[in-house]
Amino acid sequence: MTNKIRMIISIIIPVLNEESSIKNLLQQLQGCRQQGHEVIVVDGGSQDKTIAVAESLADKVIQSEAGRANQMNAGVAQATGDILWFLHADTVIYENAINDIKFYLNKKNKGWGRFNVKLSGSHFMFRVIEKMMNLRSCLSSIATGDQGIFVKRKIFERVGGYPAQLLMEDIELSKKLKKISPYACVKNTIITSSRRWEQRGILPTVLLMWRLRFLYWLGVSADKLAGQYR
Repeated sequence: MTNKIRMIISIIIPVLNEESSIKNLLQQLQGCRQQGHEVIVVDGGSQDKTIAVAESLADKVIQSEAGRANQMNAGVAQATGDILWFLHADTVIYENAINDIKFYLNKKNKGWGRFNVKLSGSHFMFRVIEKMMNLRSCLSSIATGDQGIFVKRKIFERVGGYPAQLLMEDIELSKKLKKISPYACVKNTIITSSRRWEQRGILPTVLLMWRLRFLYWLGVSADKLAGQYR
């Protein structure tokens, strides 16, 4: 009889002025904490009440240099789990998401993966965008931060963690991970906020992202592109 392996998951959430959204995500994660997993919030210098909101709902709230890559690497340094799950503060997860992570990394022997994503807005174009995002991700084995990347810690450390760049850190991490480990496309859906598209306009945002990805593919530095993104 084979002993069941207990997999501890460290859930790492980079935040910056997210008091309006972080509480909702942390409340969803309380069941995970009850199962023995840990939640780590990494603040990049919030000027609102993000830290105060998070302190009672997370296992650790730490501060680091701003920038998602810096923050997520700082979270990993404080993590105790052998599995890392990176979530954005505006994410809505489903009840058994953590069981899917354990299933794919243990039973399916994948080293890392991500979830299908749905945008929160109701506009019909969001349905098109999310379908294209999910399809492109599965075909290319490139994940975005919105998709809730999860990875075995030993593999994450083997590739050196998130690269120290201001943009496209998720793409660069994916490129390294897919060279050494099988990739899980979890079909079940997590929800991410569509506020970026709503604030800038759907078409302008899509065109901007295509342009930035194309320039990055051509070799333009991520730090230079970060200025254009913002």
